[in-house]
Amino acid sequence: MGHTFANNLYHIIFSTKDRCGIIEDRFRNETHRYLCGIAQSQESVILVINSVSDHIHLLAKIKPALAVSDFVGKLKANSSRWLKERFDLPLGYQWQNGFSSFTVSESSVNRVRQYIENQQEHHKIVSFADELKSFLERHGIDYDPQHYLD
Repeated sequence: MGHTFANNLYHIIFSTKDRCGIIEDRFRNETHRYLCGIAQSQESVILVINSVSDHIHLLAKIKPALAVSDFVGKLKANSSRWLKERFDLPLGYQWQNGFSSFTVSESSVNRVRQYIENQQEHHKIVSFADELKSFLERHGIDYDPQHYLD
C-alpha cells in the first residue's frame, strides 16, 4: 500500500508553570488563534481549544509523522515566546515542563469537544488538580500523587 491513512486525535492538556493563573480573558482568544496557527504550520489541526486562567485543553489531529511530544513542544515554545513579546506578563512566565495527552477515538470526538468547550463552567466545580488526577486514573496512568502537578 503506497498511501498512509491516519486519524491521530489527541486530547492535550498543559498548564502554566506552578499553575499561575495568568491566561487572561484579554488575550485568551488571540492566544488560541496563535496556537491554531502553530499547529497548522506543523501540518496538523486543532479541532477545538479552550482555556481557563491556568491551563489549556485542546483536541488536535496530528499528522502521522509527528510525535505528540514534538507537536506540544512547538506549541509551548512558540506561544511562550509570542506571549512574552506581545503582552505584559510577569517576569519568568512560562508553561509547565510537561503535558498530558490522551488518544481519542473518532466516536468520542463530540463528547471531548463538548468537554473542552465547557471548561469555564466545569472549573467552577472541579479544580485542575482533581481534573488531571481523574484523567490519569481513568486512563490507567501511574503517577506520583505528591508530584503529578510538578
